[in-house]
Amino acid sequence: MENRILGLHHITAIAGDAKRNFDFYSKILGLRFIKKTVNFDDPGTYHFYFGDETGSAGTILTFFPWGAEIQQGRKGSGMATEIGYSVPKGSLDFWQERFEKHNVIYNKPAEKFGEKYLTFLDPDGLKLELIESKTEDNRKPWETDEVKADVATKGFHNITLTLNDIKPTAAVLIEIFGYKLIDQEVNRYRYATDAVENAAIVDLVELADEKRGLGANGTVHHVAFRVKNDEILMHFREKVEAYGLSITPQIDRNYFHSLYFREPGGVLFEIATDNPGFTVDESVEELGKNLKLPAQYEAHRKSIEDHLVKIN
Repeated sequence: MENRILGLHHITAIAGDAKRNFDFYSKILGLRFIKKTVNFDDPGTYHFYFGDETGSAGTILTFFPWGAEIQQGRKGSGMATEIGYSVPKGSLDFWQERFEKHNVIYNKPAEKFGEKYLTFLDPDGLKLELIESKTEDNRKPWETDEVKADVATKGFHNITLTLNDIKPTAAVLIEIFGYKLIDQEVNRYRYATDAVENAAIVDLVELADEKRGLGANGTVHHVAFRVKNDEILMHFREKVEAYGLSITPQIDRNYFHSLYFREPGGVLFEIATDNPGFTVDESVEELGKNLKLPAQYEAHRKSIEDHLVKIN
């Protein structure tokens, strides 16, 4: 295995009400709820993971649902502002009808980079897109009774970062992560890696006068890039340090091992491993059905369970 970034690993966002977040992503959008755990730094709040059947890298959307009282965030420069999901060609009519039925805010389909897409907002105002990818996507989607494979999301297509000046961020993508500029439309620059076929795209939107975003409810907290294992993870730690950026020590997140650093444009980047994966503490069949706690909080399980709201 080469020392390469393998596209996106996961994306983490901030939400308000936990049950509303769970219902939207698992029921309306039809993602699999693959892990119910708590914030490692605040065990009084959940950390939700949604993805495909097994929580494959490149399909994992996670949330910190911090409660209805959380301040509303504001999209702006220095943050990830749009999450793009790959969907089958011809599926956008289904999604428009579904969004109408469930009172989801959306825009009518449009096109960029030769791909048809549908923009919508989740209940907290997080901006997402369903994209009919022009490149083949053979990933097996998770199906529900209402969202079948011929329309279901297959995992991430891209992430969009909004920046006042794209050059420093682009340099990180190119020089550290091995991405290349593959297309441009006006002030949107598309970068991609050829190390993987899907979840391989980062779009940089340059808005020189855009105000800084406010990271709170309805915004992306961080973007995680994928590596195969710990050895390659630490190789990238050396690369980031040599580039002159501050980066954390390796952190064990139970389901993957991580490094964090803030790229020059202000977006928090994570590099995360495939190992050990989401079946380290639950079988594939049981994923998402039980509250899984980090070892340091297991002794406090009852008080934590009593405090957390019931979601399913």
